Order: sequence, then C-alpha cells, then structure tokens
Amino acid sequence: MNHTRRNFLKFAGLTAAGLCVASAGSVIAAGVGSTEKVSEKALKAKRWAMVIDTKKVGAKETIEPLVKACHAAHNVPDIPGRQNVKWIWGAGFDEAFDQPNNFMDEGLEKREFVLLCNHCTNPSCVRVCPTQATYQRPDGIVAMDYHRCIGCRYCMAACPYGSRSFNFMEPRLHLDLSKLNKEFPTRMRGVVEKCNFCVERLAQGKQPACVEVSEGALVFGDLSDPASEVRKVLREHYTIRRKPALGTEPGVYYII
Repeated sequence: MNHTRRNFLKFAGLTAAGLCVASAGSVIAAGVGSTEKVSEKALKAKRWAMVIDTKKVGAKETIEPLVKACHAAHNVPDIPGRQNVKWIWGAGFDEAFDQPNNFMDEGLEKREFVLLCNHCTNPSCVRVCPTQATYQRPDGIVAMDYHRCIGCRYCMAACPYGSRSFNFMEPRLHLDLSKLNKEFPTRMRGVVEKCNFCVERLAQGKQPACVEVSEGALVFGDLSDPASEVRKVLREHYTIRRKPALGTEPGVYYII
C-alpha cells in the first residue's frame, strides 16, 4: 500500500469517527442528553403547547421563581448589563402584545407577563437558519443544536418575539460552577440560545421546570388532544397569543 492510499484511508477513518462524535454531540446539544437517557416514561405529544394564567403569575415576585427554575435547569449565565442571556422573563403589556388599548384596565396595565420562545407552528427562525442549527421537532418544539450554530444571528432577526439571546462573551465565566446542572450542556461564546420547552425533562417523563414550580399557573400539554389539560383550560378561559397576525401560530397562550 503506497503512502497516498494509506493517508486517504487514515483521513476517511478520522472523518467517520468525527461524524459519529458530532452526531452524539448534536443529541446532547438538543437537550435530550443521549438515547440511553430517554425514559420509558417519556412524555409525548403531537403538538406541545403552554397556557399561562396571567392572573396567577403577573408580577415580578411570581415570575422570578419560574426564571430561577428554568435558568438553573439549563445553566443559563447571569451576565450583567445588556448582554444578559434569558430563556424566560417578565415584561409589560406593551412589550408582550401588539394590541394597544388607550383605556386599558389599570390592573392589566401594571401586570407583568411571562415571555419565552413561542415554539411557533410556522417558525420564521427555522426558515432563515443557514445551518439547520434551529429546527422544528415533529412534536412542534423549536429546538437548537448548539454545535451547528455559526453565530450569524439570522434567527434573532427573524424572531418577532425577541425570544433569543446571543452569547457575546464566554457564558461559563458567569456561571456558578459548583451549582451546574451536569445533565444539561453549557454553551460557548458566539452561539444563540433560547427556551426549549424542557425537551430533556420531557424525555424523563417530567414537566418543564417553569411549569413544575408555577403552582398551576402554567399548564403544559398536547394541543392536538381534546382531552388534554391544555385543551380543557383553553375551552374554559379566554386567551390571547403574541402577534397572531404574523401567521407564525404561537404555541403559548395567555389567560387575560
């Protein structure tokens, strides 16, 4: 065997090994962990959706526990200033919705609303991503593969909800390493991140972290199942969604 053929086979072997590692890494990046970690009790749905009761969780002190639970579960860094990364946060009516009312009820006007990725049925962020780092799962969840993200931020420009954050600086420098959730990967500088509807928890048969600590204010379930808790709540309450006229079909509903 000559050197050229030997070098070619050596290169091919390394490439194949690299692809295997990349494939495994992609699964981890998506938040599932690995195929071995998917429990038999995994929660499944045709279309995941969330309903938020703003009457129960409509102030900074009621939203803060949701933020802490989410950010702790996903190793979200706490970066001072305007470059902070956020998966879930609170905001006023004007930022949350595009349905202005000059004579709004004062209670509603002062209310804070829980904001996060809307996991749209027609996600504009997925369409513009050049590397498929942002993709839509069969169950409707808009997920991310951090290893594919090249930091172009097209998804941020396309998202009409401001649901994505960019790591302008090294996020690990702003994490308490003694409190890391070792079941979820940390990110690197130069990538985008956002809420993933806790796909890694769903794989273990658990509800999203924010839902778990919300004491019933957040309801999560299968929108396609008429018997699901989500559908029951939607039948019993009037709800609105963020910027419905854009045609993205958000998967997060708000009880007003």
